[in-house]
Amino acid sequence: MFTYSRKLLNFVSLIQIGNFSKCGYRTNTHNCFWISRFKMSDEVEKASTAFVGGDTIFGKILRKEIPCDFIYEDDRCVAFHDLNPQAPVHFLVIPRKPIEMLAAADDSDESLLGHLMLVASKVAKEQKLDSGFRLIVNNGKDGAQSVYHLHLHVLGGRQLLWPPG
Repeated sequence: MFTYSRKLLNFVSLIQIGNFSKCGYRTNTHNCFWISRFKMSDEVEKASTAFVGGDTIFGKILRKEIPCDFIYEDDRCVAFHDLNPQAPVHFLVIPRKPIEMLAAADDSDESLLGHLMLVASKVAKEQKLDSGFRLIVNNGKDGAQSVYHLHLHVLGGRQLLWPPG
């Protein structure tokens, strides 16, 4: 049985991740919590079954096997809107070099990693995120990484709450 404070914390988390309308919220916080919790668990579940190695959806996007409208492209990386946005503006920046995760990057990737962050900032400005944005890199199973090709999430367009997890 959940206490009132537990329901309130989950309700605040629901607002934080922006799933108000996605969960069909009306007046029943308890039901909304369960639907939202299911959605959150779904991404964690994907991460728990994802594996390192092999082809990824990002590899297919980079090879243009899957159509994608890039909002930024250069010889080192691309950026595009996330298909499952968690904020009014949510885009990804991915390197063309297939680095599986941040922990797998080495000293030779230093310039590329800096470039990804600068591109994230540049595209955020183009997307009118003048009031701020959040940059997220998921790393490994416990970090909820579901695609093993390094990628930066950029979220903005509303006040983001803290803590995020």
